[in-house]
Amino acid sequence: MFRFLLLFFFTISTFAQQIQKVDFIKCNVLLEPNAAEKSISGEIQYEFIVLSEIDTIKVDAKNMHFTEVSINGKSVEFKNSGNSLDLFKGFKKGKNVLTFKYSAQPKQTLYFIGDDDDLQIWTQGQGKYTSHWLPSFDDVNEKVIFIISIAFRNNFEVISNGEKYNLNGCYYFPRGINVTNYQMQKPMPSYLVMLAIGKFIKQTEVTKSGTTLEFYLDRKDADKFEPTYRYSKQMFEFLEKEIGVKYPWRIYRQVPVRDFLYAGMENTTSTIFAQDFVVDSIGFNDKNYVNVNAHELAHQWFGDFVTAKESKHHWLQEGFATYYALLAEKELFGEDYFNYELSQMAEQLKEAAAHDKNPILSEKASSLTFYKKGAWALHVLRTNIGERKFRKAVKCYLKKYAYKNVDTDEFLAEIKKVSKYDVDKFKKEWLESADFRWNEAISILNKNAFIVDLQKVRELENISFDDKKGELLNYMNKGAYFPLQQEVLMQTKLVSIEDKQEIIDVAFKSTNLKVRQTLAQSFIKIPESYKLKFEALLQDDSYITKEIALFRLFANFKEDKLKYTDVFKNVNGLNYNLKIAYLTLQIVNNVSGEVIRNNAVLELEKMTKAPYESGVRQNALETLLNFELTSNNVLIALLDASKHYKWRFVTYAKDNIRKLISNDVIRLQFIELLPTLNDLQKERLNYFLNETK
Repeated sequence: MFRFLLLFFFTISTFAQQIQKVDFIKCNVLLEPNAAEKSISGEIQYEFIVLSEIDTIKVDAKNMHFTEVSINGKSVEFKNSGNSLDLFKGFKKGKNVLTFKYSAQPKQTLYFIGDDDDLQIWTQGQGKYTSHWLPSFDDVNEKVIFIISIAFRNNFEVISNGEKYNLNGCYYFPRGINVTNYQMQKPMPSYLVMLAIGKFIKQTEVTKSGTTLEFYLDRKDADKFEPTYRYSKQMFEFLEKEIGVKYPWRIYRQVPVRDFLYAGMENTTSTIFAQDFVVDSIGFNDKNYVNVNAHELAHQWFGDFVTAKESKHHWLQEGFATYYALLAEKELFGEDYFNYELSQMAEQLKEAAAHDKNPILSEKASSLTFYKKGAWALHVLRTNIGERKFRKAVKCYLKKYAYKNVDTDEFLAEIKKVSKYDVDKFKKEWLESADFRWNEAISILNKNAFIVDLQKVRELENISFDDKKGELLNYMNKGAYFPLQQEVLMQTKLVSIEDKQEIIDVAFKSTNLKVRQTLAQSFIKIPESYKLKFEALLQDDSYITKEIALFRLFANFKEDKLKYTDVFKNVNGLNYNLKIAYLTLQIVNNVSGEVIRNNAVLELEKMTKAPYESGVRQNALETLLNFELTSNNVLIALLDASKHYKWRFVTYAKDNIRKLISNDVIRLQFIELLPTLNDLQKERLNYFLNETK
């Protein structure tokens, strides 16, 4: 361990020394992704300035091959450490130009999804991972102007950072290959460099301040632009006004990709986000991109424009993006929404504080701490010094450190300049302590009348229904923000229908989709007298409510099973939830017939494989395994899932393979499969079989 720590600190120290002595200014790169080989190659030119004497200059590059390495037009010796390209000759004090060719077959950060016309290629460099596919810099303090050209098939859309521009006649490739060029005007960290290639279509808007917004979708989703990107322009214009600094990058685009690792990633000018957020107008009510959209947009200022110097100051990015996304949503959905979201965060942080002992200002802080406690810290600041002063401090902070790196004290210094607030005490209590200041948070939240009412309802939880019925009914009729009615319904879940009839009748009359969804969840036994009202939930503009109501009705009214089975025969729903529900009922409905049942099983088995996304594949696998339908196709699908790059999907697959192998019959079934498997599948299966010898 001591040896590892020495190596770690030596590596950090080495890169810190390089930044002090060498400044990389600009990178011109021509990239050639190869989908067949899942590889990438390129020609790179770096302009850099040697500020003072240095023995070795490093460019981070994981498991790459280099040729034609030259500095200032002359070939130079180099070392390929496997982690970096090391240069020790040929450079001089002042300006230098480094050129080389490289190739790589990355095991992470560059992903090839699907094939042929269904192909998508995308990157995810968050952290220190861009150097797996592009020779660059893991240290976020080394900011570079990237000018990127990408050669790929001309029937695909190719997206990168910056503004697209024409560069005719400079590159010559075979017919059918096109070179797309992008140029940044200002420097940025390497982790924000991106690449996305696919069969995308685009719509554009222009904001009041003149920024072009580009919205991309997969061609098959052409009818989903409005619900997917709803409020985008409005949020952009709000954030520009609220932050007080014009959007710093001239253009902003967003593109969804399949099986993305996270909800979204704020690559400079070009956010990538998960395909799960591409929805129609009904799906928007169940799961939408609004918060993620605002969060990644806020990062264009907080993280991209000004970047934290090191990981212990990561809250300057994630806390700010989380808080400003909430402010944007407050503009859209109101004060009650804003305070409710803050109260939910506070509940999580209070619970986490019991075991999470890392403060915000720690490189070991959790995501919950960086994001949500960071947001709360900012809300406390903004509340205590006032909105006007807070805006002034943030504006000065951003302008002072534009395109540079920052730490927490530099931000707090701007707070000091605009107010007499005790910043040192704030830092100690909110940033350096692992505790969550619950009482202070509640005192701020209690300025909102809805939050006060919600707390009053929650205080009734352990009181008998007879003693609180009148109060609960009053709250149901109050017409307050919907979580209050949800709380009432959940408190009465185990109360008999007869006793809570008045409350239920109010809920059925509600036009709020979330209240009606909670109502559907609160029913286990549905009386005949409520059958028609419950069937009306099948028409709600919510795919989740439709699914809940469908299964409740199917379980309660046996005489109508066949009718319910076919209700959503031709509807996919949200990430195929209604299609899987339909197929599930085809399997369990004993009057469907063997042929229909078998066809449903086969359809679910198809959904366990690509091109379906990992979330859909896992839901299909869960359904089949719940019915103990462990065909060879299911077992192979689990093996394939165990090789996926999304860790949650991999964990699910591994856990279920191990569970199945513990059954002697299925273990034998796995063994008999071995001769039919490809090499990767055999390797995975042998790994699991050898675990339990």
